[in-house]
Amino acid sequence: MKNTIADSVGKVSSLIELLQYRTLGNPEKRIYTFLTNGETVESYLTYRELDLRARAMGAFLQSLDLRGERALLLYPAGLDYIVAFMGCLYAGVIAVPAYPPRLNRNLLRLQNIVQDSKAQAVLSTSSIISKFEPVIAQTQGLSEVQWLITDKINTAIASRWQEPSITKDTLAFLQYTSGSVGAPKGVMVSHGNVLNNEKMIQTAFELHEESVSVGWLPIYHDMGLMANVLQTIYSGSSYIFMSPVDFLQKPYRWLKAISDYKGTFCGGPNFAYELCINKITEEQKKTLDLSSWKTAFNGAEPVRYDTIEKFGAAFESVGFSRKAIYPCYGMAETTLMISGGAVSEPFVYKMFSAQDLERNIISTGDKNGKDHVLVGCGHTWLDHKLVITDPETFVRCSPDKVGEIWVSGPSVAQGYWNNPEITKNVFQAYLADSGEGPFLRTGDLGFIHKGELFVTGRLKDLIIIRGTNHYPQDIELTVDQCHEAIRPGCCAAFSIDIDGEERLGIVAEIERQYRPRVNKNQVDGERRENGPNKILEEIYTAIKNSVFDSHELQIHEILLLKPGSVPKTSSGKIQRHACRRGLLDGTLRAERGIVNG
Repeated sequence: MKNTIADSVGKVSSLIELLQYRTLGNPEKRIYTFLTNGETVESYLTYRELDLRARAMGAFLQSLDLRGERALLLYPAGLDYIVAFMGCLYAGVIAVPAYPPRLNRNLLRLQNIVQDSKAQAVLSTSSIISKFEPVIAQTQGLSEVQWLITDKINTAIASRWQEPSITKDTLAFLQYTSGSVGAPKGVMVSHGNVLNNEKMIQTAFELHEESVSVGWLPIYHDMGLMANVLQTIYSGSSYIFMSPVDFLQKPYRWLKAISDYKGTFCGGPNFAYELCINKITEEQKKTLDLSSWKTAFNGAEPVRYDTIEKFGAAFESVGFSRKAIYPCYGMAETTLMISGGAVSEPFVYKMFSAQDLERNIISTGDKNGKDHVLVGCGHTWLDHKLVITDPETFVRCSPDKVGEIWVSGPSVAQGYWNNPEITKNVFQAYLADSGEGPFLRTGDLGFIHKGELFVTGRLKDLIIIRGTNHYPQDIELTVDQCHEAIRPGCCAAFSIDIDGEERLGIVAEIERQYRPRVNKNQVDGERRENGPNKILEEIYTAIKNSVFDSHELQIHEILLLKPGSVPKTSSGKIQRHACRRGLLDGTLRAERGIVNG
């Protein structure tokens, strides 16, 4: 360790110095605890153990002359992932967080990331590499890189580690975007970007060494990595976590862990709260005490007022306070967080005219009574700035207009890896009237009302039919609520071009108990009368009527799917572009017995 190590977190210049500082101050503090099956403590790490194992991995990677190269991380949820990430930083290797695909699935994304990043190595465990060995050998792009087993590295080699020369501008990792609106791109995140964004998170959420985070978010995703894993080191707090699969299978595990470990800083995307509302039983609630939960952050996808209200109502009897709800906004291109409110203040929501929003106009009253509730996502922190800009003219919007959200500040990443043209278009935007910039174009639409940011949708996902704007998430919410057969959070609305005219397409999953079943002994007439068609017609009618009543839109095509069919990103976001493509090219197919409407 250098003798000049910073004497405070605010002065460190790299994530290596940050971990060294924490290790020096409190080496035996347990910082990470992993729950196997989401319930039982499997293993944990102290600062001293993490620093030692990171040094050993750093020495191992340096011995292979990988300094400055990219290394893909393929690990299951757990402590090995954290050790590998920090080990790359200690080696001066650029980490590329990813996730192990299922056999025969998702290999194209993995190939694309390896090819785009020019990764020289893939780091993983012996069990994963042995499982994928036959596939690796036969897959172009994967067979050419080194596959390195890292869970057997002897910590005795830690003494061979040589501290790399690192500044705040040094690239720490590539965060590949989830691909919710296009092909994944590698966001170049520097040590300085991370330290600044962690400072923002700590400041906004008022985190400290006694804070306890309990979560399940994937470590390869920006929210899981930044808000949970790295913030734990930055604030000196503690993190208890489980795998995303264990949470998805049984959402009760998350809230039970918050209850058991007295979690204070816990959260996730909107759909996670919906799952808890829908899947946790009254009997399970009786075992919970959520009074310690001080901040329940909600971000990464549209924050829905109905979800917030239902969650508060569902769990207030077991100690959850509505004051804990914390809507926020961020993205990989800004390392993570862009905006959020003050933890001491209640979250902000307001009624706006739905009719005017469709015309990109902001007004707080609708003479026709068609109001739309939007949840505010706070304001920027530290040295960051937001402007709302016309995406066509690059001129700042008037206060009563919806426009594209632009952001500037030290958390904005360096650009997209090996993609200077898109980097220039996205990360180096300037206001046409004043020349002010550069700004990051977020691709999100929104406005600022009384100092509060309201996000209304994605620029590229906007549905424009007959000159009127429609936000897909509004239509999806309508479909979600129109019939109990529709699986919440598993619907996509998008525009499709039919003979040069934009029309509306809908794909939605239906719950297993509503999937049509046909008795083989029924004759054709009985099937039509009592079989799947009757169930489907009821669902189709509900979708069509509700969308028309709420949005005055006619649906061109509806595709009903079995559970798990709607394409989503690794973080659970609906991939509307993939749904559109799948419907049009026939690759997104309904289950047998479920047909188009």
